[in-house]
Amino acid sequence: MSTTDSSMTMSPARASRTESAIGRAARLGVLRIGYEVRAYFRQGDTVFFTFLFPVVMLTIFSVSFSEASFGQTADGDEITAAWFFLPAMLAAGVLLSGLQNLAIDIAMEKSDGTLKRLAGSPLPVVSYFIGKLGQSFTTGLLQAGVLLLLGFTVFQVPLPENPENWVTFAWVFTLGVLCSAILGIALSAVPRSGKSATAVVIPITLVLQFISGVYLRFSDLPEWLQNVASVFPLKWMAQGMRSVFLPDELVVLEQNESWDLPGIAIVLAIWLVAGLVITSLTFRWIRKDS
Repeated sequence: MSTTDSSMTMSPARASRTESAIGRAARLGVLRIGYEVRAYFRQGDTVFFTFLFPVVMLTIFSVSFSEASFGQTADGDEITAAWFFLPAMLAAGVLLSGLQNLAIDIAMEKSDGTLKRLAGSPLPVVSYFIGKLGQSFTTGLLQAGVLLLLGFTVFQVPLPENPENWVTFAWVFTLGVLCSAILGIALSAVPRSGKSATAVVIPITLVLQFISGVYLRFSDLPEWLQNVASVFPLKWMAQGMRSVFLPDELVVLEQNESWDLPGIAIVLAIWLVAGLVITSLTFRWIRKDS
């Protein structure tokens, strides 16, 4: 039998083994998601600073600025503080569930040897990352549900009736979670230890929130700061969420007075690809100085 014939004879078996490995990795990844979500909610400080933080901030802003008006709809309805800040808090929640949570979590796992032990275990690498991405998506979705429920029931924020708005919400949310999670994995390489991870990561996410129109009206920021914020993904996630939940009359407050949905998709996709490249170059199962 020739080499070519032998190769052709072995290919079905090889393909079967590949399919089996992919199926095993996917199955273990789904199981890993459950483990990661349970571990997430067992950490009180993590739950507060990533899951409940946007909920607390929405409540504070809604109560503090309850007498303020943020504009009117075409029908003359007043846009309340809760209505105005809800989209920004949804975007901040996506960032916190992905970038902040994973950057700190993985840095701590790397520091205490958890990643080193996992690297020597039968758990496929792909399954580990499926677990982390699944955790970010699950907690982000739960967080968004809590924010929307709070806004609708407590602060009477009207939710969109147009299905197209919910489609926009779905792809902005999904792309935002993936982008934030991948960047969080990449950022986990920066802290020198697990103990320093919080001190390194939280200031980064706070600065991004302040310059991206989460706690301030984006139009009130200096033009040069708006341009700086436009480099980073949170500004675009917040803009996408505002396009879903705010009336079109407020589009004049956006940069270039446009929701710019294609631009949002392009910027988030670019950051997603950049995050994948950076992660592939910097991610290690142990710290470099170990």
